[in-house]
Amino acid sequence: MDLSSFLDLIDSTIRLSTPLLFAALAGLYSERSGIFDISLEGKMLIAAFASASAAAVWGSVVLGLCVGILASIAFSLVHGVASITYRGNQIVSGVAINFIAAGLTIILGQSWFGQGGRTPSLFGGGRFTAVNLPGAEAIRDVPVIGPIYSGVLSGQTPLVYVAFLMVPLTWWVLFRTRFGLRLRAVGENPAAVDTAGISVTWLRYRAVIICGVLCGFAGAYLSTGQAAGFTRDMTAGKGYIALAALIFANWKPVPVMFACLLFGFLDAVSIRVQGVDLPLVGQVSVQFVQALPYILTVVLLAGFVGKATPPRAGGVPYVKER
Repeated sequence: MDLSSFLDLIDSTIRLSTPLLFAALAGLYSERSGIFDISLEGKMLIAAFASASAAAVWGSVVLGLCVGILASIAFSLVHGVASITYRGNQIVSGVAINFIAAGLTIILGQSWFGQGGRTPSLFGGGRFTAVNLPGAEAIRDVPVIGPIYSGVLSGQTPLVYVAFLMVPLTWWVLFRTRFGLRLRAVGENPAAVDTAGISVTWLRYRAVIICGVLCGFAGAYLSTGQAAGFTRDMTAGKGYIALAALIFANWKPVPVMFACLLFGFLDAVSIRVQGVDLPLVGQVSVQFVQALPYILTVVLLAGFVGKATPPRAGGVPYVKER
């Protein structure tokens, strides 16, 4: 593999890992507060649909992003009300949201646009375009450094940069701020936080809202950044893969980024080996190649889920002592 092909592979890895990174960081905030959230898939899906729909109608990707975030927050609040206020089963609530999002996007898409659950294709200001970093063209011909800067670091859509900037920001929020300390504490020992006079309910609702915002970014990226419109079930299990990356990374921001890059890399490789004759193997079936990211998800969960240490109060509704 020459340098150009390798850099193309890295570029694809970054693009494909971006929605996973947004969703995994979203789950990180929620689950660190003690609210397990397997509805990342549903929130990404509804955000992708809402973003593409708004962008198609109004022709503005910024409005599309805002609408997608609001839709995701609305679904997050539904999960919050069920899990925090009414102390329902968090897994059941998450599964219900995933089913509702899957059905609602198809019904509304067909009703509004009459294209079988899809939205119209997005053009111009209706989708995110690549950002060229300063000096990218000037150093393009410089050996090694030029292709890396101009071909990988430059030319990404704005949400790609936002996703990777969220990693150090999340680390700082969780481990260097009072809010982060309280958030981690409420996921470990909510009774102690309550005793200190801090509202457990309000802390967990804020974490759920942040989760909704980041899932909104993930969904908007899928339909207005990576693609040019919404298609049925376009998340294709990415929410579950993000959840697997979160568990694999033991609920820590920087390892989450590397886990998402690993899944993105495998996805990028699977695209490139479809229909290619490999030494000693021959031509690999398309179905097997497409299943590789999901196979890795199952393998990692089977091998590491027992070793991961989730927040001690995760999944347990808090009942205030009187």
